[in-house]
Amino acid sequence: MRRQGVRLEVFSLSDTRDEAIQHFPKELIDSVHFLPPKSELSDLVKQWKSEERLSKEAVLTLRHWGDRSDKRRVYEAIYIGEKLREQGIRHAHCHFAGLAARTCWWIRQLYGITFSITGHANDLFCPEPGSVTIDQLMNDASCLVTVSEFTAKYLRETYPKAAGKVRRVYNGLDLAPIIACGESQSGVSKSDPPLIFSVGRLIEKKGFADLIKACGVLNRKGVRFQCEIVGDGSLEEELMQLITSECLGELVTLVGPQSQDWIIPRLHAAAVFVLPCVIESDGGMDNLPTVIMEAMAASLPCVSTRLAGVPEMVIEKETGLLVEPGDFQGTAAAIEELLGDEAKRASYGNAGLARAREVFAKEVTARQLRREVVAGGLTGFDAGWLFDDVCLAYPMARNVMRKIGATLGFGRARKQEFP
Repeated sequence: MRRQGVRLEVFSLSDTRDEAIQHFPKELIDSVHFLPPKSELSDLVKQWKSEERLSKEAVLTLRHWGDRSDKRRVYEAIYIGEKLREQGIRHAHCHFAGLAARTCWWIRQLYGITFSITGHANDLFCPEPGSVTIDQLMNDASCLVTVSEFTAKYLRETYPKAAGKVRRVYNGLDLAPIIACGESQSGVSKSDPPLIFSVGRLIEKKGFADLIKACGVLNRKGVRFQCEIVGDGSLEEELMQLITSECLGELVTLVGPQSQDWIIPRLHAAAVFVLPCVIESDGGMDNLPTVIMEAMAASLPCVSTRLAGVPEMVIEKETGLLVEPGDFQGTAAAIEELLGDEAKRASYGNAGLARAREVFAKEVTARQLRREVVAGGLTGFDAGWLFDDVCLAYPMARNVMRKIGATLGFGRARKQEFP
């Protein structure tokens, strides 16, 4: 977005700088505003209140909150709202309809700043309770972006009052490092035996139990392979036991969490990428797994399931093969088909890379997101953007009308009322 001319200030509700594995460039992390720890944040807001820096709405909200839960969202909203007001920023965008979205909702209530959301998967399918309901988030956001046609349809049907604000913008991926790695390894032989590769948290919705069972089927049929699963999670011990019971100790490896610098070369060494997604017992599921995009960027054929937004990535018999969720026999058959046909693997892999470039490249999706945010909020914009994206003309016109309405007092955020 910055490279497309958008002036951004990035806020993080949690400080992640000490995490062992970082997936973001240092220059981006260095520009992030990390909010103070909980106690320091509340003390700072109380100090601002005593200095009479806060708006009347913020003061009344703090006064009437009482012992209700989720008060931290209000403190976060005040901290960020004050920073945005100082810089003249009038729109906030957040990822996931969870904690950050509730914070943005309070920013709107207390500062009149519009907000938009990018909803992903379980934040929509299994919303967590809080001081702001999922219905309030959907109804009060100025724009509802989601990452697949599947979830766009789901949102329009589930929240009909907000249906007109729903837009599909696929997640974007920086393809360059993955493609460059492949070019540098051009001519290098693939792993032998052929490598079945997968990446994800070791949790139910990833379907790794089905992958291991599929590997058991392949082993019993005498198919040569090795399988690596990257990630950690609550099901690690259970999956290890399954590997043992399927007699796959020397064939399937849980390699633990790894950095992108480790994962990308392994993608290029693999013969096939497999992620047999399933629906969790509580209704949770994957929607548009980024790891499948990464596999496509590495020219890997993919095997997955007909679930949520996955068929929008893995095009049946074009970029890979799809089976029904939970069908480990079908997963085994799809893997065996691809391992036994080098020409098909190459064809699907090349088609996957072409689709990744056309649909999922961050330059493509960032441009689409810029259009939707400009159209839906009180964002600033540069008329010069029209020279590289004429489709911004209508969003800019809507933006101007929205600002005129805000100036005249139309469409202002409703004041929060307390009993």
